[in-house]
Amino acid sequence: MREYLLTLCITAAVTYLLTGPVRKFAIVAGAMPEIRARDVHREPTPRLGGIAMFFGLCAGLLVADHLTNLSEVFEKSNEPRALLSGAALIWLIGVLDDKFEIDALIKLGGQMIAAGVMVMQGLTILWLPIPSVGSVALTQWQGTLLTVALVVITINAVNFVDGLDGLAAGMVCIAAAAFFLYAYRIWYSYGIEAAAPATLFSAILMGMCLGFLPHNMHPARIFMGDSGSMLIGLVLAAGAISITGQIDPDALKLFAGSEKAAVHQTVPVYIPLLLPLSIIAVPAADLISAIVRRTWRGQSPFAADRGHLHHRLLEIGHSHSRAVWIMYFWSALIAFGSLAYSVNSASMWIVLGVVFLSAIGLVLLLLPRFTPRVPMWAQTIVPPRYRRRRPVAAESVEAVEAVEVEQRTPVAVGVAGVNGATALRSRSHAPQRRKAETSR
Repeated sequence: MREYLLTLCITAAVTYLLTGPVRKFAIVAGAMPEIRARDVHREPTPRLGGIAMFFGLCAGLLVADHLTNLSEVFEKSNEPRALLSGAALIWLIGVLDDKFEIDALIKLGGQMIAAGVMVMQGLTILWLPIPSVGSVALTQWQGTLLTVALVVITINAVNFVDGLDGLAAGMVCIAAAAFFLYAYRIWYSYGIEAAAPATLFSAILMGMCLGFLPHNMHPARIFMGDSGSMLIGLVLAAGAISITGQIDPDALKLFAGSEKAAVHQTVPVYIPLLLPLSIIAVPAADLISAIVRRTWRGQSPFAADRGHLHHRLLEIGHSHSRAVWIMYFWSALIAFGSLAYSVNSASMWIVLGVVFLSAIGLVLLLLPRFTPRVPMWAQTIVPPRYRRRRPVAAESVEAVEAVEVEQRTPVAVGVAGVNGATALRSRSHAPQRRKAETSR
């Protein structure tokens, strides 16, 4: 465990320290696209955060290769090298997309090629654990197609949910934490060495997300872009493939009595990881709803819109930060609920706890911007956002706006502004634009 924690900390530190220089490089390189109709941020923000995350991945694998116990993973398995090869390819495609906006079909082809590279080096699904049947061996073509499909689905699910500051990195970090606990239990409790690569991938993935989150929380100073979202999606899929399709349930039958009992015992997590629907249930649901919605309208499934789950939370009335935390809550509930159910599926307390937390989540979901009414005697104690505002005459409001316009100094080109981005033009017209929007 100490070596896993050391690898996680090194990955997080490298990612965190490199994100600042990468942000400056993105500004110089011009990787700051204009504000699009579906965007929720109001200032041009640099992308290419995936560069720092990729070097964090490389640092984590390099450190793990030189540790006493984790070095055995590289000696007994070729999966870390397969992950690095596929990650490098998908990262290069993401960097090009962040800079030049390449076509969606080209990105899809690159994702399939990256998955194929990992399959060629041994990171593939060999068999499937099926309830009441046992392990079903797959042919080479079946395993390849299933592996490629899982990688593409996971990458696009994470990419689709990357729409708010800190959303994708936080949700993937939560999923990686639950995945790490499950894989570590398989490796340590049952003594199955085949689960060690998936445990290592999860620890490195947590480090990548934790190191990038301080720069990406609202208001974000840099975005991970497709170079980061596709990268962490591929790493998450690689861990699922490693532990789901390569660990034979026959190795667990000593602890469960028979092979069928071992498969039945691990179904709560094996099958969801295969699809995957529990670890990244929220991104997968968003992906499916987006495909159905766009196809129903006669659009391409890759056409961008403002119909994602996080966009709907904002339309309901939730603030940016609250929408992100609500998505965190549901991701943690589904991921750790599945983890707890896999440990003890016969416990009724786990089911009742999940139902109770789900009810709390629904209340928070349907309660936009609740501001309690504070009594008059407590006005000076509570923060300003909870104080009652006194009615102001219309003439006073116009006078205050006129004074603000006169006192506001224009921001020159190249001066840092909101979200840490670089202003592209003067902001002297911001009050008029805000006033025009409110009049509409």
